[in-house]
Amino acid sequence: MKVRGTRECKRCGNQWSYYETGSVTCPDCGSMESVGLDENRLQQTDRPATLDLVEIRNALDKEPAREVADLAAKEGRRYVRKRGFIRGGELLPLDGTYLAANELRHAGELFSRSMRMTDDEEIYFYSLLSGADEGERPDTEDLPESIYEIRGLADAESLKEYHREMGEWTREHDVSRESRSTLETLGEHVRRAQALEGGTDIDTAEVLVSAARELRRYFDEGDLDALASSQDRLDRLG
Repeated sequence: MKVRGTRECKRCGNQWSYYETGSVTCPDCGSMESVGLDENRLQQTDRPATLDLVEIRNALDKEPAREVADLAAKEGRRYVRKRGFIRGGELLPLDGTYLAANELRHAGELFSRSMRMTDDEEIYFYSLLSGADEGERPDTEDLPESIYEIRGLADAESLKEYHREMGEWTREHDVSRESRSTLETLGEHVRRAQALEGGTDIDTAEVLVSAARELRRYFDEGDLDALASSQDRLDRLG
C-alpha cells in the first residue's frame, strides 16, 4: 500500500513517522484521529517487529524441549507475518533476522512434533535460538542432515516473499531493462525452488539469497558490479 509518512495528531498536535511506527495512532496521547501531511504517498509493506526470544531461551532449563520448540515456532511465525521489505518507498535488504525467524518457525514446528532431538539437532536448535534475533544462523557446514530440508524450505519461502515485494517496488521505479531481466530470472529460480517438495537444496538457497541481495544493492546504489555478480550467480545455477 501507499501512505503519507508524516502524521499529525488532531488532538494534541504531535507529529510522527508512520514509516517508523506502522500506526496512525498517536504515540503521545493514543488518539486515532490523525492526518497525513506529506504531499506524496510512498510504498509501505513493512511493520515494526521485534523477534523476542529472551523468555523462550529462559524456558530451556524449565520446560520440555518440545514445548520450547513450539514457543519458538510461534514467535518466528508472528515475526515473519508482521514483516515486509518496503519502508517509506525504500526497498529493504533480505536481512538475516527474517531468514533466521523463518527457519526457526520451521525448525520449531519439526521439533515440537518429535519425540526427542538427536544431539546434533539439539546443538543446532539451541544455536539457532541463541542467535536468530541478531540475524545469525548456524553455518551450512554445521547443519545436521535432518535440517537440510528445513533450511531449504525456509529460504525458499523467504525468497518468494522478497521477490514478490521486489516486483512491487520495481513497478513504481524506473529501473534498467537489464535489472528487470535479472529479476525475472531470479523469479524463475525462486518458483523452481518453491515447486520442489521440501524446498530447494541448501547450496542453491544460499546462492539465491546472495543473488537477491546483490540485485537489491544495484537497485539501491546503482552498483553495476553487484548487478553483474547477481547475474553471474544465477547463470551458474543454469
